[in-house]
Amino acid sequence: MLASLPASLALVVALATSASAHAAFWDKSMYGFNVTAQTFSYDNRPQVPLYDMTFDQWWFHGHKDYPPNEGDFFELPAGGEVNAIISCDKGATPFYASSPGGDSGYGSDSPCPGQPTSEYHTTGIDDVKGCCMAIAYKADVNDVQPDDFVVFSCNATCVWTMNTKFEIPKLPACPEGGCHCAWFWIHSYDSGAEQIYMNGFKCQVTGDVGTQPLGKPAVPRRCGADPDHGRPDPVPGNCTIGAKTPMYWYQKEGNNMFEDTYDAPYYNQLYGFADGAQNDIFMDGVIASLASSGASSTLTSSADSLSAVASSTSYPAHPTSSQGAASTAYPSSSTDAASMTQPYPTSSSSSSTSEAQPTSSRSSTDVQTTLSAVTSSVSADSSTVSASSTPEDVVATTSTAESINPTRSCKPRPSGAAVQKKKRKHARRLHNAH
Repeated sequence: MLASLPASLALVVALATSASAHAAFWDKSMYGFNVTAQTFSYDNRPQVPLYDMTFDQWWFHGHKDYPPNEGDFFELPAGGEVNAIISCDKGATPFYASSPGGDSGYGSDSPCPGQPTSEYHTTGIDDVKGCCMAIAYKADVNDVQPDDFVVFSCNATCVWTMNTKFEIPKLPACPEGGCHCAWFWIHSYDSGAEQIYMNGFKCQVTGDVGTQPLGKPAVPRRCGADPDHGRPDPVPGNCTIGAKTPMYWYQKEGNNMFEDTYDAPYYNQLYGFADGAQNDIFMDGVIASLASSGASSTLTSSADSLSAVASSTSYPAHPTSSQGAASTAYPSSSTDAASMTQPYPTSSSSSSTSEAQPTSSRSSTDVQTTLSAVTSSVSADSSTVSASSTPEDVVATTSTAESINPTRSCKPRPSGAAVQKKKRKHARRLHNAH
């Protein structure tokens, strides 16, 4: 007994330390609200990161069999805003009473009370990369597929405080039985191992609901300024405008993003996500440079083409050399269908056609307005592509031929042997730590 005491104490310390690391969305409406470290054969608490997992493990965090109580919904006031609770530990939230460890710091607005910022994967406020919420207009969780989700709100300074505001666009009403939503986060590549976070929850649009259906979502594309990787200027023409899917990255299967370890995708302007309500979601997702033609027929066909790539049932896993070397064009986040090898597992319940994600087409005027807004947003900090640039000016920075090519190649890593050696050392340290 005495001989085993040090090992037991070490385990307790390790569990206590890990209990406050990482972050999750917390609410009674969530799947896995009462999941503990002992529920699964592995630690699958809501705040545990998702990395190199099978589809069933990472999708809804593997918590579909742990639904919220009947009638528990997270309310989304159409055209308003909502406060979300983001924390490393359920015990530090208003829901501490149902936490295995009880109150562990509730009252602080820190996402991880008493812990350094490294516990929620950032070196400081200038290193946070944003998080988002997405919605699927399906009441049965077994009907929800990855391409049903549309990102409707982002917070660019997330994760930084426990109380995190999300602005809500004029969303239409949910079907009978409510909608499904999810919180997504990908942290800075230099502040933790490559991983994603996803927590699903039941949601309901309330108040003065809209009547405009959401557009068909497309995969986000890297288009913002990225000076850390040698791209000081944004390329707005490469943005996906309109409805966008969440970003599924670095899993064994089900990925729609294929950026490598040091090129993590983020829910911010780097991928065309504005801070706040995503008010362009009422048009089909399409590459900005294609939408600038002003022809609604071109927009519709382009959106259908892009969405077909995004919603294909086959996705490759991690990047491989077969995907080709980085091109001179700004990298796309869509993929060549011929290279797709790993399908989404199909649900045991067939999708309900009566609750399918509503879609819409928009006029060329709407497209031009949205394109101008995107141009202004991603160009705000650029001296080359100004906020007053016309759509034609923007398109000149990225050719249509480059943009419509569905083959995606990863962005080249920073040059220099010293830089690469430092990054490899950093990655090894992070993997050992997590």
